[in-house]
Amino acid sequence: MSESPAPVLRAEGLVKTHHGEGAPAHAVRGVDLRVTRGEFVAVTGPSGSGKSTLLHLLGGLQRPDAGSIWLDGERTDAYSEARWAVERRKHIGIVFQFFNLVSNLSVADNVELPALLAGTPPRKARAGREELLAELGLTGKERSMPGELSGGEQQRVALARALVNHPPLLLADEPAGSLDSRGTREVMRLLSRFHRRGQTILLVTHDARLASAADRVISFFDGRIADDAELDGTPSPGRGTAGVLELRD
Repeated sequence: MSESPAPVLRAEGLVKTHHGEGAPAHAVRGVDLRVTRGEFVAVTGPSGSGKSTLLHLLGGLQRPDAGSIWLDGERTDAYSEARWAVERRKHIGIVFQFFNLVSNLSVADNVELPALLAGTPPRKARAGREELLAELGLTGKERSMPGELSGGEQQRVALARALVNHPPLLLADEPAGSLDSRGTREVMRLLSRFHRRGQTILLVTHDARLASAADRVISFFDGRIADDAELDGTPSPGRGTAGVLELRD
């Protein structure tokens, strides 16, 4: 019997509670997950269900109150903020709903910056940027500033920035949430294209159109996983094995 492939991403018992005015908000309530190399997993659910908090925990943007995360088999509990920053430069690409581009840098500089920070030689960083921008239909926009672009163009720049270092894992948090129908279709097409090439993707979305591009859809509700199914509607096989998201009470 062959062993299951090692997960790119694994988490156990993740818990996160937000404290502010009023009662504490239990955003993530004991979630286990495994994502194997090459998977495309969509996490769907209503606003306030905790799905974006889950993604932020997995990318080291927030720290869990309890639980552990492994990246390529390495436990991250002791990672400092600086170490997480290195991981996000080299091993985790993140795309956000509101693009998060550096407004006073050109398109070219926004895309090249993560490569340069990761130690890529300038000539190689430039070549990688040119290749990605061409593929994403942004040739001729290199010197433009983010504010001069449409929302769809800004999100494509953000996608190029997230992929410039060829990260093993791409996290996408509502990547079409600020886009019109045309922009949504474009993001869906691009994510599908990179997935076909072997890119591992974890997508958080409330949009059924985007989720339909995934291999497996996780329904998230009230900080917990309510359902985990392959796109054809069958439950994911082998709950508890690699590639399956599970609920822990």
